[in-house]
Amino acid sequence: MESISLARGVPAPECLPEQELADCARTVLAKDGKTILSYGSGAGYMPLRELIGEWFEVDPSRVVLTNGALQGFVLLAQYFGRGQTVFVETPTYDRPLKILLENGINVVPVGMDEHGMIPAELEDALRRNEPPAFLYTIPTFQNPSGRTIPEERRRRIVELAQADGLTILEDDPYGRIRFEGETPPAIFELSRETTIYTSSFSKTVAPGLRVGWYIFPAPLAAAVIERANATYITPVLLGQAVVHEFIRRGSFEPNLRRVIDLLRLRRDAMLAALARHFPGATWSHPQGGYFIWLELPQGTVAKDVLARAEGVTAVLGTDFGGEDNTLRLAYSYVSPEEIELGIERLAAAV
Repeated sequence: MESISLARGVPAPECLPEQELADCARTVLAKDGKTILSYGSGAGYMPLRELIGEWFEVDPSRVVLTNGALQGFVLLAQYFGRGQTVFVETPTYDRPLKILLENGINVVPVGMDEHGMIPAELEDALRRNEPPAFLYTIPTFQNPSGRTIPEERRRRIVELAQADGLTILEDDPYGRIRFEGETPPAIFELSRETTIYTSSFSKTVAPGLRVGWYIFPAPLAAAVIERANATYITPVLLGQAVVHEFIRRGSFEPNLRRVIDLLRLRRDAMLAALARHFPGATWSHPQGGYFIWLELPQGTVAKDVLARAEGVTAVLGTDFGGEDNTLRLAYSYVSPEEIELGIERLAAAV
């Protein structure tokens, strides 16, 4: 039986604009090959830094390009170092959790509900713990839950952070993949001086290019650039130049609309399949992004369900700090037909 992966949070192959990216690569190699095939600044390809700076109205010196946004998170964790404390919403993306723990950083969970991080839980965490290095949040179409923090909560979270001198790290790889609904302001828009903002082109262009970026306060940008230089000497300038050319020639927005249409079909297929096959469960209803958070009936152990499930994979919610009865389902990689069959197989295992 062929396995259907509801675990892979990656774009489906048809989402990738490989032909146009190949043409972009030819163009940048012909135009600037001697630069992008050599060593460069740890801060990344300057034309792309300048473009992102224009997008967010910041000086490009504050923009640091990294080999995927996760590489930047590693550099940040290493900079703050062992013994520090970081607040994280729970559940949260498992890889930053692992990076923090591997670097000896104390992780303090902040509770969520169906509307994302609960401000009262953050207030309680601030009262009970030593001042953290930062608060890590994915406020829009969160990985793993698909939840989005509404504007009123974002403003309250910013109020609490500013009152306590707390830096927020806003991770926003999915925010532009919106199928419907109103876009709330980014936390960075509400608190530009006390928020670190990060995103990447992995979900909007192609993950294999490994182009992520951070907007740091100026002193922290300089420290991270120094650490990047010491760690990998140079980022992947070719990938960054290809992304810059893709945007420069006007391909980014049309491609994004195409990706949104492809993923909306998959989100709709998964919501419909869950409604048909899981009458006793609850799940998130994301307006964008890649993921749905499934809560099985109380007393159901998701690990046992996956062990019984034939020909379908998903990710245990416990990997993200969730309860024993939860699963993260990704609809981004598989076809609508595979989603229907995969959900049916999961339901049979329950």
